[in-house]
Amino acid sequence: MNLRKKLLPLALTGGIVLVDQIVKWAVARTLPYGKPVQIIGDFLRFTFVQNPVLSFSIGRGFGDTGRIILTMVLPMLVVAIVLYYFLAAKDITQGQRWILAAIMGGGLGNQVDRYFRPQGVIDFIDFKFYGIFGFERWPVFNVADSTVVVAGIALLISYIISGVRDKNEQKS
Repeated sequence: MNLRKKLLPLALTGGIVLVDQIVKWAVARTLPYGKPVQIIGDFLRFTFVQNPVLSFSIGRGFGDTGRIILTMVLPMLVVAIVLYYFLAAKDITQGQRWILAAIMGGGLGNQVDRYFRPQGVIDFIDFKFYGIFGFERWPVFNVADSTVVVAGIALLISYIISGVRDKNEQKS
């Protein structure tokens, strides 16, 4: 595969960071902090909050050093590992490269907040969850979070499909 084709998905990474930051900027400028705005009744609301730790408040009880390692160092290490895999792996498809690029974009979108917004990552998407897993409402999240989750699921599905395809080819 030529280098240009291999690196093209990284444009998606930058695009996701850009869109995520524009949306967060708009949220911070237009929504009242901590006051839900109903979008689809009580099911979907936009609630502007800032999260100084990771999803589900992971790391809230850590001291300053632990929180810095958990929120600033560890995510960048994960992005670096994904980037290395993106660049070095020879057994992944071009589609999987696009998915990995999306995961990096979502991760970096939240990292921008962690480095430049001292109050934490801007979250605003607020869904009713009807008591599933003990949540009346799902923890508030953002575009970057959504991208990482959707792309992660897509990557898992793509690996399952690739594995089934390889297994079927070996049988033939």
